Amino acid sequence: MSKTILIATDKPFAKEAVDLIKAVIDQNPGYELKLLEKYTEQSQLVEAAKEADAMIIRSDKATKEVINAGDRLKVIVRAGAGYDNIDLAAASAKGIVAMNTPGQNSNAVAELAIGMMIYMARGKFNGKSGSELKGKTIGIHAYGNVGKLVADIAKGFGMKIYAFDPFIKDEDIEKDGVKVVHSVEELYSKCQYVSLHIPANEKTKNSIHKGLLMSMPNNAVLVNTARKEVVCEEGLKIVLNERPDFKYLSDVAPDCAEELIGKYQERVYFTPKKMGAQTEEANINAGVAAVEQIIAYFEKGDKRFQVNK
Repeated sequence: MSKTILIATDKPFAKEAVDLIKAVIDQNPGYELKLLEKYTEQSQLVEAAKEADAMIIRSDKATKEVINAGDRLKVIVRAGAGYDNIDLAAASAKGIVAMNTPGQNSNAVAELAIGMMIYMARGKFNGKSGSELKGKTIGIHAYGNVGKLVADIAKGFGMKIYAFDPFIKDEDIEKDGVKVVHSVEELYSKCQYVSLHIPANEKTKNSIHKGLLMSMPNNAVLVNTARKEVVCEEGLKIVLNERPDFKYLSDVAPDCAEELIGKYQERVYFTPKKMGAQTEEANINAGVAAVEQIIAYFEKGDKRFQVNK
């Protein structure tokens, strides 16, 4: 009996990505593809999971209900780096392997972060004089795949680059020509721009608080291509109110987005829908990596990218 790989995407992969995923499956007998695209109700995902041996998702929510419905389900792959949309406890309880595809959309996210900085520095292209990135300080908060690429691009703009990441050795950051700081407080107080790349978990949620933001230099800009939950919204509102020089850019609109746009339209910007991985290249890289990881798991027991160990 063939194994069914379900691609469940509210925001579908690009056609070329789906075609390449199909090509990988066609090269591996014993697998078939099922698509659930642009679905409108979570119940549709629950129903589709019942017939899946493996599932690929993007920003879709693999909740406990979805996982429990999948009696045949053995592996879930989030096509991207963040995996907080998978209920890891529920997956582990059923012996399901949860994976991500680290690095596959990193360049797309990094380019978006820099692009948003340029957009705001030039006054959202309003025809008035703006400012340049050259010579400005930028802090990379978490020097993983995306953070490293943001630093690489920032170097090309002639920015002064700092990074904080307690999980990476100083020498591994310094060899890239990036200065290391050893606390978030030092990072935020030194840098006019901070590019945020931390995951959302119990330790990081609301960790970017009023104190950190108030300590940033004049004309401070916080760029968030991570998760909205890591920024304390109440603190953010206070900082925007008390500091007319402060700007906030995010790839994930906060819950208070409408209020912030109404009051501080010239100093905030939120992409219409999470856009970090929305390039053709990232679509292809993450989608193909996801299906290859699934097949490697079934054929070889490869759990290299498992996140619920």
